[in-house]
Amino acid sequence: MWKMKRKVLLINPAWKVENKSNLWRKVASCYPSLGLAYIASVLEKEGHEVIFLDMHAENYSPKDVAKLLKSKKYDALDYVGITATTPLINCAYELAKVVKKRFPQVVVVLGGVHPTVLPDEVLGNRYVDIIVREEGELTMRDIVNGLPLNDLLGISYKHEGCNLHNPPRPYIENLDDFPPPAYHLIPIGNYRPAIGSYKRLPAMSIFATRGCPGRCTFCHRAFKGRIRSRSAKKIIEEIKILVNDYGIREINFYDDTFTALKSNVEDFCRILLKEKIDITWSCFTRVNYVDKRLFSLMKKAGCHQVMMGVESGVQEILDGMNKMITLEQIRKAVEICKEVGLETRAAYILGSIGETKETMEKTLQFAIELDTDYAQFNILTAYPGTEVWKMAEKNGWLRVKDYDYSVSDFTLELPTVSQDEILEMYKKAHRKYYLRPKVIWRRLLKLRSWAQVKQEVLGALAVAMDAD
Repeated sequence: MWKMKRKVLLINPAWKVENKSNLWRKVASCYPSLGLAYIASVLEKEGHEVIFLDMHAENYSPKDVAKLLKSKKYDALDYVGITATTPLINCAYELAKVVKKRFPQVVVVLGGVHPTVLPDEVLGNRYVDIIVREEGELTMRDIVNGLPLNDLLGISYKHEGCNLHNPPRPYIENLDDFPPPAYHLIPIGNYRPAIGSYKRLPAMSIFATRGCPGRCTFCHRAFKGRIRSRSAKKIIEEIKILVNDYGIREINFYDDTFTALKSNVEDFCRILLKEKIDITWSCFTRVNYVDKRLFSLMKKAGCHQVMMGVESGVQEILDGMNKMITLEQIRKAVEICKEVGLETRAAYILGSIGETKETMEKTLQFAIELDTDYAQFNILTAYPGTEVWKMAEKNGWLRVKDYDYSVSDFTLELPTVSQDEILEMYKKAHRKYYLRPKVIWRRLLKLRSWAQVKQEVLGALAVAMDAD
């Protein structure tokens, strides 16, 4: 089929954290939307012209984008693709409006979690034309290639005053078919890792897998499904591009459960060791996917830190979240990491359904007992499409205004614990955990580079400011 070359603008909206008591404002990472970067590379492979605009990384507002669109670079646009999680959806709507006012003929496509779980709501915005549900690379390719909309799987669109929802597109099975993300299009020097997550700079995030074995009530179910992985060889190829072309020295794997496919991780580590690729790296996993032999190999291959979702120190709260883990599994996982010499970063959630002041105190005491290198305390945030959101709607606990919230912002009013009590514990947890003499001394003894000194200072300032 003959394809006409199209001009496509892909936009990552600005992430705003307005709540001044939210510690994420001070320690969060800034990384590219890899989903958009993969879409960009697929479209370029098809022969289309792609422009990538990362508002968050370049500190742009919708007004700034309106000014940019007046420049010659953006003339003759055919499509604009915007990604949107729930905290980004209002900015995405503003962008759609800006685009349509400048280029009325342009087709505006929204994708990401929020449009996937609430397609009718998003199509209710007069400036949005098409929604890509779930994975976007192949669907966006087909849209830009001009295939008839009624033939495309995985989209929702407007037609004669009605919202039409085509059947879902099957999950992409062979992730190796994709070219590497279009790193040449993104402002790679503007990205930064989260405080406490890196050993060296500059750093970049990548994905090895898609899907997650978990079914936690606070996490959206879109994009879950069976775990699929790129081959170790393809992951290594991408890392070599980042190291050789962009000087990257640290890799943060942002997979939900990096170690879920053990054999692939083993292959990856062996290639890193054999080829002596000079990177340090970290990853996320679940406590029930921790294996001592595998983690020893990861340590030898440059892994220095593993983050695990502990969430609570109370088994009843974990069961209510459908975490499918036990307190004993958590203890064992942390013990294994310490034995092989990997730093541990544990994430906790305060204010879960069923939470009380007493259960939150038990979680803090459990965190201190585990004594991981880093502890990240969060406030439960309900998002559309999650079981928590559905339960809150059913019970009248939901307190959300126009999605104007972000990570660790209050969205629920629970009958068992007040927002003031949760916020008090949120601040207390960080102070009590990090201002222990043994923790301060341990952190000082581990300093080996200026990059580490910088993140320790920034982390300490964040905790101190959070005490105000």
